[in-house]
Amino acid sequence: MLELSAVQIETAMKDSNASVDVLTNSFTSMASYMRMISDTVQTLPDQGEVGVAKQNLSGISDHVSGMVHQAIIAFQFYDKLVQRLAHVGISLGDLSDLVADGQRLYNPSEWVSLQEKIRAKYTTRDEIAMFEAVMHGMPVHEAVDKFMAEMKEKNDDIELF
Repeated sequence: MLELSAVQIETAMKDSNASVDVLTNSFTSMASYMRMISDTVQTLPDQGEVGVAKQNLSGISDHVSGMVHQAIIAFQFYDKLVQRLAHVGISLGDLSDLVADGQRLYNPSEWVSLQEKIRAKYTTRDEIAMFEAVMHGMPVHEAVDKFMAEMKEKNDDIELF
C-alpha cells in the first residue's frame, strides 16, 4: 500500500509536469515577445496621436510583463511543490521497504536510519524545523500548520534551489 501511494504520487507528478513544461515555455516566450514589443514601442515618437498610443501601449506592456513575471514566480512555487512530493514518494518507498523486511522492522537502528534519510531530503530551514518538531513530539498537524503559516508570512520570498 505504501509503495502504491509512492508510485501514485510519482505518476501524478509526471502527468502534471508535461502541462507545466508547456506553460513554462509559453510564458518564457511571452516574456521575450513583451520585451520586443516594449523596445519597439519606445522607438515611437512622444508627440501627437502616436505619442498617446505610445503611452497606452507602454502602460499595457508593463502591466502584461508584470503578469508574466507573477506567472513565472508561480511556476517556481510549483517546482518546489514537485520537489517536496518527490521526497515524500521516496520516503514512502523507503518506509515500505523497511516495513516489508521482518528483520529490519523491529530494529530500532533501522528506524533511526530511516528518520535520518528522510531528514536529509529536506532542503529548507523551515522544512527541517518542521521535521525536528515532529521528531521531538509535536503533533504532525500542528507542525504542518505552523510550517504553512510561516510560509504564508514569507509569500514574497522566492528561494532559489
